[in-house]
Amino acid sequence: MSVVETFQPSRQGYARQADVDLFVAKLEAFEKGELSPDDWRSFRLLNGVYGQRQDGVNMLRAKLPGGIVTPVQLEALAEVAEKFGHGKGHITTRQNVQYHFVPSADVEQALQLLADAGITTKEACGHSVRNWTCCPFAGVARDEPFDPTPYVEALARYLLRGPYSSTLPRKLKPSLGGCCGTDCSQAFINDLGFLARKRGDEIGFAVLAGGGLSTLRRSALTVEEFVPVAELLEAADAVIRVFHRIGNRNNKAKARLKWAIDKIGPEAFVAEYQAERLKIKAEGGVKLELPPQPEPPRRRAALAQVGEKPEGYDAWAADSVRPQKQAGFSSVVIRLILGDITAPQLRALIPIIQQYGEGELRTTNEQNLVLRFIPDARLPALYKELSAIGLALAGANSLSDVTSCPGASSCKLAVTASRGLGAQLTALLDRRQDLVAAAKGLDVKVSGCPHGCGQHYIAGIGFQGGMRKIAGKAAPQYLVYVGGGIGADRADFGRLIGKVPARRAAATVERLLDFYVAEGGTGRDFWQKAPADKLKAQIADLEKLADADATADDFVDLGETRSFEVVTMDGECAS
Repeated sequence: MSVVETFQPSRQGYARQADVDLFVAKLEAFEKGELSPDDWRSFRLLNGVYGQRQDGVNMLRAKLPGGIVTPVQLEALAEVAEKFGHGKGHITTRQNVQYHFVPSADVEQALQLLADAGITTKEACGHSVRNWTCCPFAGVARDEPFDPTPYVEALARYLLRGPYSSTLPRKLKPSLGGCCGTDCSQAFINDLGFLARKRGDEIGFAVLAGGGLSTLRRSALTVEEFVPVAELLEAADAVIRVFHRIGNRNNKAKARLKWAIDKIGPEAFVAEYQAERLKIKAEGGVKLELPPQPEPPRRRAALAQVGEKPEGYDAWAADSVRPQKQAGFSSVVIRLILGDITAPQLRALIPIIQQYGEGELRTTNEQNLVLRFIPDARLPALYKELSAIGLALAGANSLSDVTSCPGASSCKLAVTASRGLGAQLTALLDRRQDLVAAAKGLDVKVSGCPHGCGQHYIAGIGFQGGMRKIAGKAAPQYLVYVGGGIGADRADFGRLIGKVPARRAAATVERLLDFYVAEGGTGRDFWQKAPADKLKAQIADLEKLADADATADDFVDLGETRSFEVVTMDGECAS
């Protein structure tokens, strides 16, 4: 079957059959001994296929620029989940869909299924320009200066398979967003970010560079306050070219763009960027070509409501329903537990988005989904449809909507099984609705290692997996961060206030939130301003675990049955 190029009159795919054919050819060359293991790994990663802790299986990453998914693509995602992904897909904090435990022998078939639906894995991993993330409410947000969706598509199409896009010193994570007063696209923690701006009647973007998490946290540098939309591709090209030229190719641990900026200084980097912009103009510039966009389903606003509000509707709607700037329509956030969605649920969403919304959906960096252009009168009927497939959970984007990376269940770099803690905290906070109600605006995020794929550094309360020795044996623990988040003009990173045994992490959350409520906390600034010694005192007793007091459970990670051990592996997300 050949790759389908277009699925709606105005929404094109990103895949090419040639990419799948080349993957097959390279695999055959590797199996014949004609391609070295290192060269094969480099190629495999650039095509979105990661090795896991377990032999013979892989993580496969489907790249979704802007988080946009069409009905045909939903069917393909469901089929891959069903046949090769143990029945489910996983939404990541970069709006991709990942599959874990995909047998090596089945990777080719999975890639073909995705490509036939226009979904590419090209440059989803490796030293490349990664997936372009975008605000899931782009085009419907009340406070955006203009819809940035066509521009994120244009950037993704222009840079995919570009001359520099897969030969960088290290990965480059990009984002583009548009909401005023917020940074919902998380541009301030990305290597390259664009934020929509308006100057008089002219529209354009602020250009950011060098943001990131992991062991060196940086809020992105503003390299240009305003770039007209016509020069958007040139600005992106300039940042990427500078990184390609000055990035560290000798030390992977210090190879991200933020390290290059630190090395030469912000002023020198801006000068390099400006010089590169002039070179690009001298070469003739880059013409911006915007892809056509689907027409919003305005005619559906007049459809009458079917029936009354079902039981549970109001609790669900409180966090899930967001009015749009288009009168009579709302967007709906579908909460997914730890980002997981099953193959039957993916399929069941196809008629729902066609009958109720705009005919597509969007993934989010909170590991959820968003349906848009739902007529307000049809929200109760939509709730009933979502309830029937287990996708009408209350608490979307609330404190109980915990974010977590896959952790040591599959990742070679992870120390702890972060999903085990994520599941425990989800259950705790769903039960403690008093705390959830009192802590609006806060969030909880979990990562299995310092690299921070679960984004714990920018959480109201964040947990980072680690290890401690008790009676000479390894036991799982979590570093506790508080007060992280992203604002309109910067990213703030959480303060480390302690290290608790994994079995005490849930008690830590309760303790901290009880303190927050008792002290009258009103947002993440509370954690930034509270005296460090006072914060540390809240969990000091939970940190201590004497050898004589340890139980057998303290040596078993959350959600696991075997004794905890730290397995040192060459993690491919650092490759």
